[in-house]
Amino acid sequence: MNVPQHDAIVIGSGAGGAAAAYRLVSGGMRVLLLEKGGHLPSDGSTLDVRRVVHDGQYLSREPWLDGHGNPITPEEHFNVGGKTKWYGAALLRFSAREFLPEAPYACLGWPISLNDLTPYYEQAERLLGVRPFDCEPDLAAILDRLQAAGSAWQSSAMPMGLSADIANHPNEAAHFDGFASVKSLKGEAETAILSQLNARTNFTLLPDAEVEALLGHPGSPATVNGVRLRDGRTFYAPRILLAAGALHSPRLLSRYLTETGLDSLLPAAALVGRYVKLHLLTAMVSASLGIKTDLIRKTTVVINERFPHSSIQPLGFDGALIETLMPRFLPGALRRAVAKRAYGFFLQTEDGSDVGNRVQPGTPPVLDYDEARLPGAALEHRRFTRAFQTALLKAGLVSFTRRIGLNGTAHVCGSLICGRSPADSVVDAGGQVHGMTGLYVVDGSVLPRSSRVNPSLTIYAWGLKVADALVRRFQLERPALSQVGTEAAYVA
Repeated sequence: MNVPQHDAIVIGSGAGGAAAAYRLVSGGMRVLLLEKGGHLPSDGSTLDVRRVVHDGQYLSREPWLDGHGNPITPEEHFNVGGKTKWYGAALLRFSAREFLPEAPYACLGWPISLNDLTPYYEQAERLLGVRPFDCEPDLAAILDRLQAAGSAWQSSAMPMGLSADIANHPNEAAHFDGFASVKSLKGEAETAILSQLNARTNFTLLPDAEVEALLGHPGSPATVNGVRLRDGRTFYAPRILLAAGALHSPRLLSRYLTETGLDSLLPAAALVGRYVKLHLLTAMVSASLGIKTDLIRKTTVVINERFPHSSIQPLGFDGALIETLMPRFLPGALRRAVAKRAYGFFLQTEDGSDVGNRVQPGTPPVLDYDEARLPGAALEHRRFTRAFQTALLKAGLVSFTRRIGLNGTAHVCGSLICGRSPADSVVDAGGQVHGMTGLYVVDGSVLPRSSRVNPSLTIYAWGLKVADALVRRFQLERPALSQVGTEAAYVA
């Protein structure tokens, strides 16, 4: 008999996993959080441009194939805190429209509304210390010229998960976007959330613990109640929460369904790994005559309603980092000179959903994604990029562009989408896998839409929402265990 050692096991310590663990622990549940990677060093190496950018020292080396059989290496991170340690801390909410289906653009709808997620957006923003920053002089001058004479380009303050004190630490302020803070100046899963649980006796974080398989209840494979690690250890709990990320959670689930025969019994099994989304992404380097001295840079989001699925944010890159984006055919001295006079921008377009865009398990696994399956998104992104480049030229800046390819999986989501029916989704509105008991998904896999903005805050909010419902049921079942200093620590 497999005796549960915990009330819940969470697989993955990124945005959704950390948020869910926080709520479960605060609600009095005994929680085991399993993370494939270890803790990042605090010696400053995670701010080193050579190690992080040129050598890719902290990136996953896991080999994949694309849909044509070509080798790729998605830029994944396996460490405590997941990708949030490395993200640019842009934490924006989805709009009400982005919870609705939009058939002409191949966008699927959510089974919930913005109102359902709003309380959890608010909680996540408090936990992560989300705040705006003043637009700095160089960017303000660019925006003034861009928005002159009735321009359709609109800008607003970027909600950022950064410490208000970060400007007093120039090395961190110039290296937060794509780097991991060593002074805890970025609001991310480990620093802002998991650190609050360290002293809790009902919480255990186990790093370097790769989950190899899900385990089912004997005689009832539709009930998942355990996990087996690659080193052979097993752990059991009545609630298993997948938060390994949108490239990895579907592979765990797919293997389990195949091994147990549920792949031919559950309608939702046919959609596991499908509808994967990446955003269509372009990095743009825009240069003018004056040397740019802004420090944080990533303070503003820019939109144009002619392109309703797209947005722009400045990159938090200084000259040394911008140089890495410039065409390699330029001489090094010229690249450096231009980079000092340049601003970096990150253009993203929502890519919609196509059943052919999918994650497939295997050795190696396959990321079969082709933006040609989403012609509406591809057309908008091309026009959006061209329009912004032209507008910047009129404002006095010459721009170079670089498309982000399949390796750029920072925003990957949607491979286990949530919905109302197992006929068109894998997960229900409460996060539970359709047709299964005890198995929930709290990472970006569930997103039916990727929106025009970064998905991170929505993933945090979803994790809080799913875990909150689990806590409420747990407390009804075991009211005596729901007290004693648990809820007092919960940020509501």
